[in-house]
Amino acid sequence: MQQPRQFTRTTSPEQSLPSGRSAAGTVGGEYHALLARHDAMRLRRRILGQGRAPAPDLTPETYDGAADQRLITQYLDLVTPFGDLIAHLYDEMFARWPYLRSLFPASMDFQRAHLARAFWYLIENLHRPAEVAAYFRQLGHDHRKLGVRPAHYEAFEAALCAALRRTAGPRWAEAVEQAWVRMLRFAVASMVEGADAALAEPPCWQGTVTAHERRRPDLAVLRVRVHEPYPYRAGQYAAVESPLMPQAWRHYSLASAPRPEGEVTFHVRQTGPRGVSEALVRGTGVGDTLRLGPAHGTMTLPDEDPSRDLLMVAGGTGWAPVKALLEEWTARRRGTGGMPLRHTGRVHLFIGARSRNELYDARALAQLAARHDRLRVVRVLDDDSTAAGDRRHTEYGPLAEAVAGAGPWSDHLAFVSGPAAMVGATVARLTAAGMSADHIRHDPVPDPLAAPAGRPAGCPADGPVTGAVR
Repeated sequence: MQQPRQFTRTTSPEQSLPSGRSAAGTVGGEYHALLARHDAMRLRRRILGQGRAPAPDLTPETYDGAADQRLITQYLDLVTPFGDLIAHLYDEMFARWPYLRSLFPASMDFQRAHLARAFWYLIENLHRPAEVAAYFRQLGHDHRKLGVRPAHYEAFEAALCAALRRTAGPRWAEAVEQAWVRMLRFAVASMVEGADAALAEPPCWQGTVTAHERRRPDLAVLRVRVHEPYPYRAGQYAAVESPLMPQAWRHYSLASAPRPEGEVTFHVRQTGPRGVSEALVRGTGVGDTLRLGPAHGTMTLPDEDPSRDLLMVAGGTGWAPVKALLEEWTARRRGTGGMPLRHTGRVHLFIGARSRNELYDARALAQLAARHDRLRVVRVLDDDSTAAGDRRHTEYGPLAEAVAGAGPWSDHLAFVSGPAAMVGATVARLTAAGMSADHIRHDPVPDPLAAPAGRPAGCPADGPVTGAVR
């Protein structure tokens, strides 16, 4: 097992705006005490009414995002690419508030990339304020686990204004700066609203690792017993934090349906060195404690029409949420008192891998196929050079092509999970074959560092990503 000092602290895609850490230790305790005093003083000034006009009420109904979008876009060339702007922003913030530097990782590369993505998302979607508000409400709900407080946003806003002026130079206009401020305040207001709406819910859940099984050198299956009730549905995902990588949260699909004993399962593939996935695969063992954020995702079984036939497509560790969905599907088939539900639909499952050796959960897959006559499993391998054993129900070639070629699927509800390229190709082939996009479920998560051709670096990727590891 690797020791904690071998891992470098990194940051998650959710940490686009400044965040605090739990008040552990003298520095953290003094800092949060300072923030508490700051908030109390601001509230007192507001109550006494010292002649300052209140901030405008920015809501999706009252905020003219399209007007600010036009103004920001008109001067966007002065501050893009965002590399210099973001560098100046953090330089300014840490110079004015040096104690904030300890709240960020030693390397700021991920932080800068994710903040650039947040800026691009806002600018490109500001003409749809309701959509932006919904996104940032969810982000505010999730940021509670990071200890975010209003003072963080205020410091960020002041640093952003200084960075905009420094980056843009003499052509900068006050009206454009105010448009940036309104855009930021609109996003922050939504985040605060999302956090306030979840006050009755824990900001995060602690769990203890009860099993850690290495299925391959780069892949582990973890079972975690959560210490208090953890609400989720099969097919959803959650952010996970390891004590080896404090404040670095990564998303992993829940690989089991909810269970009475409160255990959850994750399939984790190591995606690179010195990151959260390596900490979970190589540095975690039975008895270790992990923290879980709230569950999210819409890739869930419908509550209505259980007789609907289902198409499930999984690639790599995208098998994790599909396995959870199948657990729920089999439970529905049993019904109450163990009696089968005769009207439950059929499931056609395609599971892809580069070779048979990479089907890391082959035993569970075979058991499911043997037990349920209404489940048909097709394994799709990139090639047959390492194939051995039973070749029945096995195809070779691209997974998306195998799925499309076995159709039509227009009367099915589809669930697609796995690497970004596979999900994108499969969804494209299904829609091209006439399947309605409303009948295809997957969780779109942009690649945090990808920039499609023709768009500036740091711009959000358009392709959907779903599966066990994010």
